[in-house]
Amino acid sequence: MALEKAFIQPVAGGRTGRAIQVLFNPTEYSLETSNQFQRTAVPGTATPATQFVSGNTQTLTMDLFFDSYEKGEDVRRYTREITALLDIDPALHAPPICEFRWGSLNFKATLEQVNQKFTLFLESGIPVRATLSVTFKEYKTLTEQLQGVRKESSDRTKRIIPKQGDSLWMMANQEYEDSSLWRPIANANKISNPRILAIGKELIVPILN
Repeated sequence: MALEKAFIQPVAGGRTGRAIQVLFNPTEYSLETSNQFQRTAVPGTATPATQFVSGNTQTLTMDLFFDSYEKGEDVRRYTREITALLDIDPALHAPPICEFRWGSLNFKATLEQVNQKFTLFLESGIPVRATLSVTFKEYKTLTEQLQGVRKESSDRTKRIIPKQGDSLWMMANQEYEDSSLWRPIANANKISNPRILAIGKELIVPILN
């Protein structure tokens, strides 16, 4: 059976970027899932009342190994492709969304944290071996989440009042968890220039169909 290499595929707004190949497949990875509950003390009872608040996003963690000693190259040439996923994408106004793919694992996420450890150097001081401890946080748009949840009552259109420094991209990210979905808000409020918002004027945040 041919060896299948793990890779990271940047995706944004329906477009895919160049796949980032890892030099060596991880030896293991961890997936963490949890829920958030609120516990309120009730007088006269032995245990607090527990109420479900929300689910938390899944977390994928692993160590990625890089070695360029035989080539005599700076290993940061390869690790920089991973750390660049922490940079803000000008089109999204946020770090890029990506998918970690390896065999049956297809994890759509944003890269939350990278810890770089360099362990081998050339005489010139150039690093040629590194281990990156990476943490990915699951990414789902509001639409994707609602598709998987059956609600007994219909959602209501939300109204918000912009403050100084707010933007349609920020609102879309907050309400839909996808900053690229600013256009439905602009259309609902007949905003022709999305860069200009009337501070203090109530805006409608429509339900996504």
